[in-house]
Amino acid sequence: MLLAGGGTTGHVAPLLATADALRRRIPGITVTALGTQSGLEARIVPERGYDLRFVPRVPLPRKPDAALVRFPGALRAAVDAAGQAIDQTGAHVVVGFGGYVSSPAYLAARRRGIPIVVHEANARPGFANRLGARLTRHVATTFASTRLPHATCLGMPLRQEISGLDRSALRAEARGAFGLDPDRTTLLVTGGSLGAARLNQTMAARSRELTAAGVQVLHATGAGKGFVPERDPQAAPYVVLEYVDRMDLAYAAADVVVCRAGAGTVCELTAVGLPAVYVPLPVGNGEQRFNAADVVAAGGGILVEDAALTPVWVEVVLLPLLTDLARIARMGAAAATVGRRDGDEALVDLILDAFARRR
Repeated sequence: MLLAGGGTTGHVAPLLATADALRRRIPGITVTALGTQSGLEARIVPERGYDLRFVPRVPLPRKPDAALVRFPGALRAAVDAAGQAIDQTGAHVVVGFGGYVSSPAYLAARRRGIPIVVHEANARPGFANRLGARLTRHVATTFASTRLPHATCLGMPLRQEISGLDRSALRAEARGAFGLDPDRTTLLVTGGSLGAARLNQTMAARSRELTAAGVQVLHATGAGKGFVPERDPQAAPYVVLEYVDRMDLAYAAADVVVCRAGAGTVCELTAVGLPAVYVPLPVGNGEQRFNAADVVAAGGGILVEDAALTPVWVEVVLLPLLTDLARIARMGAAAATVGRRDGDEALVDLILDAFARRR
């Protein structure tokens, strides 16, 4: 199997979860990843023990300039490189997760008559997967609202530390690991590995009020973006970390989360039944707002625009939520109705079906 995807965690994480599921299902299977040398996958994929082949990064030009003139030649080179990876590994199926890598992989597979499987993580698909969905009938989406030809909603492939997480069983250990009180209501704040300035600034501005109300906070700020919270020594803990290696422990420690609305984050939180305040990243094609639409509609989350997440909002809306344990429980149960824990196995079923139906 050749799995194509890279650039960001949103592409690499489901790729690796699917690779792991393929290995569990078929011991001895050869799984190769296709990525770029500049993406996150260049480090993470080899660390997980998978062979990684590279294709040139070819962004789709957005305006008529020199890049548009060079684009056809650059795309041909990327398709040729993807084709070499297919030929050298003897891949029987090509699975794409979107991004710069997937378009060349889809085109190279089509040229060779090799089955294609598409997985779209976001509610709004990108160009690569809109292309891929026109070349195959084996298309999987994470969200039911995603519009792609031939699509079936299978959920997000998640790593087993998350999909198998029992938050209640791990809560005491998790809170102890972060130096938190075992019995206090706990807020997790995270903007992902890079952090989120809006989340960091707003929560820092109300750190004293949160902890004075008895709410303890675990705040992952992102590398180089840590701060010293303002709090009374007698108040609840406010723990600041630049990065959390064990998100399963962070989720087990938390009662409520304030976060961005990336597809992976939304799917992990709903899978483990965590209520969240989703603050969509105010750039791109707006997919983060749509990623959180289903869980918000179900009552398992609150959507707040980036500009609206202010210190006043924390006092008026967030603090009353954090002190209402019954509401937190209802939101958690609602979030769990939206989440899926079997996205990796469901996608493997689709991949094996594509293999079985090959000509």
